[in-house]
Amino acid sequence: MTPDPTPRPGFPVIAHGSAGRPAFPAFTGADEPEADPGDARAEARRAIEAVVLAATEPVPARDLAELVECSVDVVAAICRELAAEYERDERGFVLAEVAGGYRYQTHPAVATYVEQFVLEGQHVRMSAPALETLAIVAYKQPITRGQISAIRGVNVESTLATLVQRGYVQEVGRDPGPGLASFYGTTARFLERLGLASLADLPSLGDFVPGPEVVEALERGLRADQDPRLDAPPVEAAAGDAAPEVGAGDDAG
Repeated sequence: MTPDPTPRPGFPVIAHGSAGRPAFPAFTGADEPEADPGDARAEARRAIEAVVLAATEPVPARDLAELVECSVDVVAAICRELAAEYERDERGFVLAEVAGGYRYQTHPAVATYVEQFVLEGQHVRMSAPALETLAIVAYKQPITRGQISAIRGVNVESTLATLVQRGYVQEVGRDPGPGLASFYGTTARFLERLGLASLADLPSLGDFVPGPEVVEALERGLRADQDPRLDAPPVEAAAGDAAPEVGAGDDAG
């Protein structure tokens, strides 16, 4: 059989004295080392920390799972471990799950220091009408502008436009009725700013409704204010107007 004259590339070998080992490792079959699951998990932890720290918005678990090439359940478990580790070490920040993703935020225990550091002028406070309108949208969504105005008793066109501009409220659909009015709902930015994972975490309105005894007392007070006769003292009968006792004249004879 005629040998093949075509030269084949040889494996680079280090000079004699290095036991003839190749210049870079080669693994074939059983010689290839198995990956250490512990190292892979540690690398995933570091990657998740770095990505969440660099992100400007909450990072969904699915995106992190695709990045580190593992399941969403593993990412959630790692994030819980990191959050517990930060809490155990009494760090000044926490890893929170908000608006469908993960982000770093300051620990509530150091809020007073953060408030002193942040200048008041750097944040524009929302007005009371804007907060009222935002609360109505949050609890009644999807809701139209006319329905919001009916609840508040005033025109909310400009207030609603401000909330949309700030990114807290957005159009979520159209009313199929006459006029095709726009439906409004809250955004992911709203959840992010309030530190909520979903709308299900909103406090129950029942916590802010007074009990029946309080409502009854308020109603009595309102009725008294509207009818001054309810507060007037009873009129005493004059001395000469006293009614004669029954049978008093029977003993006169």
